[in-house]
This record gives sequence, structure tokens and C-alpha cells, in this order.
Amino acid sequence: MKRHLISAADLTRDDAVLILDTAEEMARVADRPIKKLPTLRGRTVVNLFFEDSTRTRISFEAAAKRLSADVINFSAKGSSVSKGESLKDTALTLEAMGADAVVIRHHDSGAPHRLATSGWIGGSVVNAGDGTHEHPTQALLDAFTMRRHLAGGAGHDLSGRRITIVGDILHSRVARSNVHLLTTLGAQVTLVAPPTLVPIGVESWPCEVAYDLDSVIAKSDAVMMLRVQRERMNAAFFPTEREYARRYGLDGDRMARMPEHAIVMHPGPMNRGMEITAEVADSPRCTAVEQVTNGVSIRMAVLYLLLGGNEPAVTTSTDTPTARTEESNPS
Repeated sequence: MKRHLISAADLTRDDAVLILDTAEEMARVADRPIKKLPTLRGRTVVNLFFEDSTRTRISFEAAAKRLSADVINFSAKGSSVSKGESLKDTALTLEAMGADAVVIRHHDSGAPHRLATSGWIGGSVVNAGDGTHEHPTQALLDAFTMRRHLAGGAGHDLSGRRITIVGDILHSRVARSNVHLLTTLGAQVTLVAPPTLVPIGVESWPCEVAYDLDSVIAKSDAVMMLRVQRERMNAAFFPTEREYARRYGLDGDRMARMPEHAIVMHPGPMNRGMEITAEVADSPRCTAVEQVTNGVSIRMAVLYLLLGGNEPAVTTSTDTPTARTEESNPS
């Protein structure tokens, strides 16, 4: 593993499979009465969030605490940032406090890269979402979920699987990260969106683009619905919400045309009734809640590999965990 995780495009196939396999081991910890490993005891992880988030921040916090790291949550609102403090001065403050890893979510694309390459901090930097650029740990947890359902779990990639990503591609960092990671893992990715919500230059991406959801849904192994990000829109990108839902929303009829083994995914939060109906969101084929659970395992794996080592944290011998846990090491 490299020192930082800034972009899904930076990961090789071996890197990605190592993270996914490590996350499988971390998921076993969640099934134990005491859900902790002593792996990162004494390390400090800072959640540096310049943008509102619930799932991602809590997920990283839970992941760090399950690895016994100390966690500092830093929110831009109510901090010196709201008084005009720069990213550099904030970073220097965190460095002075001894941060071993900084998990950063920022409204400006490129902020995590700037933090990682500036020399302001000596610890690892993890991109938890920057502008409309990337969100690599979301792509990893999505791939983890797909692999469990479609490829048999540990050791496998997603070769030959057809993944369809539908919706607001233009503003979606999740879509960008997923295109890079899923392609690296061997999947065939198709983006489906109104022409107004397809980014300029998408022809250079390693994926196909379609404008008709019905033409691709019957051959998809997984269909990922994206939230329409109204907060990033400064113009009318489609006529009405009803028209968008009719052409690009996933309802029961469309889900029925998917292959029997296919799954429905959503990174959340969901706009029920727009990109996805309640019937689909609450169906057994929808993995949205499972993705949240898997997110903790993935983020545990990422923090462990960046701060702890490059081998799986929980080794097994005939399925018997041999790593020390808080159960066997109560001190």
C-alpha cells in the first residue's frame, strides 16, 4: 500500500484485492462480542470534515475505534476555519498535535491531494470525498459488496461482471471512483444519465455511456442508483423531477427486468420517489444498508494497511482467528 489513499485510480488490482481481502477479515471482528483489535493502539486518527456528512464520518470513526486508535473529530463549522483559517494552518495544527492519519472531506476538488503532497503533515491522508472529484473508500465498499454477491468473496475480483451506474454522473465523485476501481477489478461499467448530467470528456473514461436505462438493465449484474445532487446544481439539468423519475428512476417494473441474481445499490442518502422507489429501496435485492455495514470493514482495512502493515490484520488457520483481539488481550 502507498502512504496515502487519494484516488481509486492510484490502486492496482493487487492493491484493491488486498484491501478487499483485509476487509473480509475485519468483518469477522464485527461478529464477535467485543468488536475490537489492538492494532492501532496509540495512533491518532483525525476526521477533518469541511463538508457535512453523517455516514462517512461515523463510519471512519467506528473503524478507527475498532482498531483501538484515538479519534479526533474536527468539523469546519464552529472552528477556526469559519473565522478564515486556511487549510495549511489547520494542517500544521493537526501535525503539531501528532496526527498519524487525517481523513479529509472537502468541498473543493483536489484538497486531499494538496494536503498529501504539501509537506504540511507527516501522517497518512485518506480522501473521504473531495468536491466532484473522488470518494475512493465508497468505491471500495461498493466493490466489496458486489464481490460478496457476485463473485464469491475473498481472493476474487469482478472480472466479466457488468455494472450499471445511473443518475447524476456530472456531480458524482462516487461514480468517478467506481469507474476507476471497478475497471481495475475487471468489471465492465456502463454509465446511464441524461445528456446534461454526463461530464465533458467522459469519452476518455474506461467505460461505456448510454442514455436509455431500459436498454442496459436486462444485462446488468448490479445497478447503482446515484442521488441527484440538487445542492451542486445551478441550472435546470432536466425538465421536472417526474420526468427524471420516469426515464431514469428505478421502480418495481424495471427491477423485475433485471437478472435474478442482480443487485440494486445506492451510496445514500436516497431521494425516495425520484431515483429509486420505496418498493425497490425496501426490497431484499437492495444492498444500501449492507453497504453501510461494509463501509466500516473497508475503512478499518484502509486505516490498518496505511498505519499498521501490508498483511491481513486477522490471520486464519482452518478458520480460527489467531490475531490478538481485545478479548484475548484485555489489558
